[in-house]
Amino acid sequence: MGRTNRPSYRIVATDSKTPRDGRVIEILGVYDPMAPDPAKQIILDEERAKYWMSVGAQTTETVGSILKKRGIAARPK
Repeated sequence: MGRTNRPSYRIVATDSKTPRDGRVIEILGVYDPMAPDPAKQIILDEERAKYWMSVGAQTTETVGSILKKRGIAARPK
């Protein structure tokens, strides 16, 4: 997502069998690394993230580090 020289990313829950840009199950938040206010760089629904982790969701390294900064333990792969 985003535009040229202005990246932004969605944090989503998706099935591992879907294509990279395929259908998502739920959008959990957004990550905007270019936001001037550090508090607005990561917008995350923490309760839903915890739910997906409790039912067995695995995170990428980047999302795992974002969750770790928020105090949500990422599950090991």
